Amino acid sequence: MKKPLIGMLATLLAAGTSALVGAAPAQATAPAQASAQAATPAAKAVTVNFAGTVSLSNCSGSLVRMPNSAATDPALVLSNGHCLESGMPGPGEVVLDQPSSRTFTLLNPTGGRLATLRATKVVYGAMTDTDVSIYQLNTNYASIKSKYGISPLTIADTHPAQGADIRVVSGYWKKIYSCSIDGFAYQLNEADWTFKDSVRYTSGCNVIGGTSGSPVVDTSTGQLVAVNNTINENGESCTLDNPCEVDENGAVTVHQGIGYAQETYGIPACFGPGNRLDLTLAGCTLPRP
Repeated sequence: MKKPLIGMLATLLAAGTSALVGAAPAQATAPAQASAQAATPAAKAVTVNFAGTVSLSNCSGSLVRMPNSAATDPALVLSNGHCLESGMPGPGEVVLDQPSSRTFTLLNPTGGRLATLRATKVVYGAMTDTDVSIYQLNTNYASIKSKYGISPLTIADTHPAQGADIRVVSGYWKKIYSCSIDGFAYQLNEADWTFKDSVRYTSGCNVIGGTSGSPVVDTSTGQLVAVNNTINENGESCTLDNPCEVDENGAVTVHQGIGYAQETYGIPACFGPGNRLDLTLAGCTLPRP
């Protein structure tokens, strides 16, 4: 979870590798629901490309909809809380309904630039329990589809499954990482921040700086199941850029070179008609101010 590309872009371009996302233990107990899903025979895999993804000035992101969003609803962009233009929110800090004119580069299926989208506000941002930012745009899904032929990614409202085949799609680097969900970290500690029930990747998704905020897409459904956010770079324990896992008993595990993402299945429960955020809705568990 490197602070978005500040002071590191030259290093990344020169070295080609530089972690930006977390580390973890090889084993963690997955929720029963996820285990059951994993046991279900997989449908034909969906081909994942860059359609629906965006590039930020310092991170990656995606154009997203909730399962019940309408075509006429204001469009939303999902990224990481640590990618906010206002800086990384502190522990316990929640950003709500803040004006923003941030721009996003909308990509076509092959990663080419299609258009520039503009935000009107930050709907939500936090790095407590999760690491997400959600922007509202000055246009709706129907208009984007009509002008550019791009549909948003749907945020799944069910817990991701252990063993699921996934793609981490970075609009910033125009690169797609392929791996599986190795398991789930009960608690992920990185410097001052704590994330809960994080997705742990298998080793194929060795994400780097600039991939923060990338959508994690389940290839069995084509839906977004998490947002990429950190990797353990050099084996340190619980420090910035070196997250550690803490289990229910307080035992700490470090896995150098292993990346993590924050689950997103709880987000749809916090949005009502018109893509309006309401943290008081039944089932909404996003941290409140």
